[in-house]
Amino acid sequence: MADPICPLCLRPIPPEAKQSLHHLIPRLKGGKGGPVVRLHQICHNEIHARFTEAELARQFSTPEALRADPRLTGFLDWVAKRPPTFHARSAGKGRRRR
Repeated sequence: MADPICPLCLRPIPPEAKQSLHHLIPRLKGGKGGPVVRLHQICHNEIHARFTEAELARQFSTPEALRADPRLTGFLDWVAKRPPTFHARSAGKGRRRR
């Protein structure tokens, strides 16, 4: 069976890669029990470093919307050159919740 594909960076997610589930609508904004997607942990961290919970709920409730935002372009170009198991701390400004 093939490894799942990260809907943000479009790289495979092998079993040994750090990974997590991302609520497409943040739990704090009504998304508890809603749809989730499996992401590389580094991709998940980057989403929460770049966007507030309110932005995620209002504008970025799909992987396509996230990939299209210019704030993630540099990260996506950079991480695409890394192996699927690569992980590092996010260089973002820290988790912002509103």
